[in-house]
Amino acid sequence: MPNVSLTPELDAFTAACVASGRYANLSGVHRAALRPLQAPEGRRAAFNAMLATAERQGEAEGFVEADLMLAELDALIAEASPAL
Repeated sequence: MPNVSLTPELDAFTAACVASGRYANLSGVHRAALRPLQAPEGRRAAFNAMLATAERQGEAEGFVEADLMLAELDALIAEASPAL
């Protein structure tokens, strides 16, 4: 997938980056631009996988009603909190 279509402004910016000597070629500019996207995309993919796993578990084991979950959490918090 080596072909990249850029707007005229981005094309000029990329060419200026190479002309400045900071990057050896257009591929270097493109790599530098894409690197910051890698980590968030990895986190997004991991989060989506976690959600899919949770959904499968819920379908297999049954889902919990939100009110019941909140009541259980309130009980745990009350149990962990020192009596006033």
